[in-house]
Amino acid sequence: MTQNSVSIVIVSRHRAAALKLCLTAVARLSYPRYEVIVVADPAGLRQIEDLPFGDRIKAVPFDEANISAARNRGIAQAAGDIVAFLDDDAVPETRWLDHLAGVFADTGVAAAGGYVLGRNGISTQWSGRVVDNTGDARFVALSRQKPTVLTPPPGRAVKTEGTNMAVRRDILAGIGGFDPAFRFYLDETDLNMRLARLGYATAIVPLAVVHHGYAASAIRRPDRAVRDLHQIAASTVVFLRKHCPATRHAAVLTSAREEQKARLLRQMVAGLQEPSDVKRLLRGWAAGLEEGRARLLTEPLPLPSAQSEFLPFQSLCSGDSVVISGHAIQSRKMRDHAARAAAEGRTVSLFLLSHSTLYHHVRFHPDGYWEQTGGLWGRSDRKDRFFQVWTLKRRVMHEVRRIGAVRFEDPDKAVSG
Repeated sequence: MTQNSVSIVIVSRHRAAALKLCLTAVARLSYPRYEVIVVADPAGLRQIEDLPFGDRIKAVPFDEANISAARNRGIAQAAGDIVAFLDDDAVPETRWLDHLAGVFADTGVAAAGGYVLGRNGISTQWSGRVVDNTGDARFVALSRQKPTVLTPPPGRAVKTEGTNMAVRRDILAGIGGFDPAFRFYLDETDLNMRLARLGYATAIVPLAVVHHGYAASAIRRPDRAVRDLHQIAASTVVFLRKHCPATRHAAVLTSAREEQKARLLRQMVAGLQEPSDVKRLLRGWAAGLEEGRARLLTEPLPLPSAQSEFLPFQSLCSGDSVVISGHAIQSRKMRDHAARAAAEGRTVSLFLLSHSTLYHHVRFHPDGYWEQTGGLWGRSDRKDRFFQVWTLKRRVMHEVRRIGAVRFEDPDKAVSG
């Protein structure tokens, strides 16, 4: 069976360094038929030009603070059967597209969303969720391995995350892509609701994993402290106007404000906000509500056919996987080894473990390999026991199997290097 072609759309603004890391990982995906489209500001476009594979990327200039409009620019250039979306501060696992695009072999699937890991590279940030017409998303218990196809009842939708989702291009273009009234926040949730309203099914794909760094932006600082609530408030009002009965708006907005206030107070207690910041941010929330009420609501118009031919990206991934492991004291030697193997096109997983109970962390290294650090006897999965005796070999085997098909085609055959 011929695999669907995939267009990956990445929007970037004021985060060129994060974009570079994202693209370094995207360049190593194992999926055979994909193209890469980056919608970016001038700094992001310069970053693409500096990459050795920059000429294999469709670069689209766009420098406005409107992620929906930016994504639509990307869709306009997307010539693949499927359009997948990543944020610039996200890094996909090597087999991300194999799993995410694979579910579209079922012709009844219109959209799909994968799982998102947080900054430590192990704990889940977002998994399977269902959202209602107030924008409230709730976790649903699903298989941790197999995709689940859902068609929710009226008034609800399957929640996907803009940093790890995909939609059939013909369906996405037919409903007008993303609504530019959502400049930031709830943009993908609005799309979820519109797809659900038309009866389309969405698959949740646990093995399609993306690591999300929550990089600094106009909305948050590097320590995740809130910088602005204006656009969140405005998008909340727009979402309610589009999807929720007017009689419920006041109660939902009151509850939403209290949630934001509680978040700000927690950050103040943690030393991340001053009392004056809390007052200023809540004023921004109030101003955002007014703006959201004034925004013009229009039904997005269908998008045209792709404005450029499919540009196949020749992945740097050869298909071979290698596992390299050693004690933390050997880190320089082991990292040099990992970088050389990555330069040869291998998918490299480096394990650097100390004689300790330190918690584990996973990151994608700028040299193109995966690195896991922590204590030989420490936790990786935060639900594991605090202390467990291991030899290095057994611990690495355990971690390879924990990662499993997310990164390895066959974990039991991962080659040691």
